[in-house]
Amino acid sequence: MKTIDGGVTTPLGWKAAGVHCGIKRERLDLAMLYSEHPTFGACAYTQNRMRAAPIEFMIKQEVTNPQAFVINSGNANAITGEQGLKDARTMVELTAKALGIDESLVGVASTGIIGRRLPMEKISAGIQEASKELSRGREADHRAAMAILTTDKVIKEAAVQITLEDGTKITIAGMAKGSGMISPSMKVQHATTLSFVTTDAVLTRSPEMRWQEAIDNSFNVINVDGDQSTNDISVFMANGAAGGPPVDDNPIFWKGVDKVVRSLAKQVVTDGEGATKLIELKVIGAKDDAEARKAGRWIISSSLVKTAVFGADPNFGRILAALGNSGSTYDIDNVRLTLGTGERAVVLFDQGVPQIEPCSEGEVAARKLLSKKRIVMTLDLGVGQGQAEAWGCDLSYEYVKINAEYTS
Repeated sequence: MKTIDGGVTTPLGWKAAGVHCGIKRERLDLAMLYSEHPTFGACAYTQNRMRAAPIEFMIKQEVTNPQAFVINSGNANAITGEQGLKDARTMVELTAKALGIDESLVGVASTGIIGRRLPMEKISAGIQEASKELSRGREADHRAAMAILTTDKVIKEAAVQITLEDGTKITIAGMAKGSGMISPSMKVQHATTLSFVTTDAVLTRSPEMRWQEAIDNSFNVINVDGDQSTNDISVFMANGAAGGPPVDDNPIFWKGVDKVVRSLAKQVVTDGEGATKLIELKVIGAKDDAEARKAGRWIISSSLVKTAVFGADPNFGRILAALGNSGSTYDIDNVRLTLGTGERAVVLFDQGVPQIEPCSEGEVAARKLLSKKRIVMTLDLGVGQGQAEAWGCDLSYEYVKINAEYTS
């Protein structure tokens, strides 16, 4: 497996486009993704019960094998009543007609400001334009990735290539958006995180269970601000264009999928609204992997932990307090919290006893580590072999400013 420079159209048989239709003043605001071949797919949706119209539409229509997706940014089409559902359906109908495929093969997603109706005349024109501009290559990748952004500062892409035993080369690639309103908890078949992963691999059955595992170990363990969006969606689509043997049970293929979505998830938190630091927390010694994920997610979601990291304050008490609230099993006499890695690592807490004193060399070293842009912590719960990673960012003054002025 090797990491490559690629995007959603790098796998064979995929095309994309990004256009400006007028939802935003200047930036690209409508993307389209299309496979020249039928797909096997899986969609994971937000568990926020206040679901946006596109999510409600997707769930009700049971769109499981999307061959195309239309995505707008700048307007979430959320909490917009019956008209919002009609507008989501219209976007699907227009896209299906433009591409000459059945409506059941088209997915729809939106992101942006909540509570405003879509400007359908502008979107209708944008869909026609995007369908004509569909193409392959890095420019098409970048335009599609740009068109789904809201407060994001950068596009988010990842791609890997693997070679199967028979020599077939398979590509897995993805794009994502997300900067604020990030605390995903998505389930298959049930400022927003949108992610779309494409591949040219051959599948022979639904990848729902595998996709749920990939989501649980990537997007479902990140956090920017603790608020789960009304519009979260993560989509996996395989069109089989590369040929070769099926990869349904190929562990190397699914490791490739994991690598792509984990990369995208990290890029989302790195680009968190107002973020200055990336927090990487590894939880080990848990009762099982699920409890490790739960502890990690709870800790990196804590506003007090986030603000301590922003201020480079080695306040281990905030981390342990968050652990206590997580519901995960631990043995305080065996808990160990380490900041950093290798020779420069600083142990903050071990076997029930604090390991640094105020104004000590240990505290000074810890503050230096917390002043870096990448913060690495390891927390041993001391009760088993379960482990997981979780990723988040700090909470800064800039985050408050961005969200205080979001609709202005």
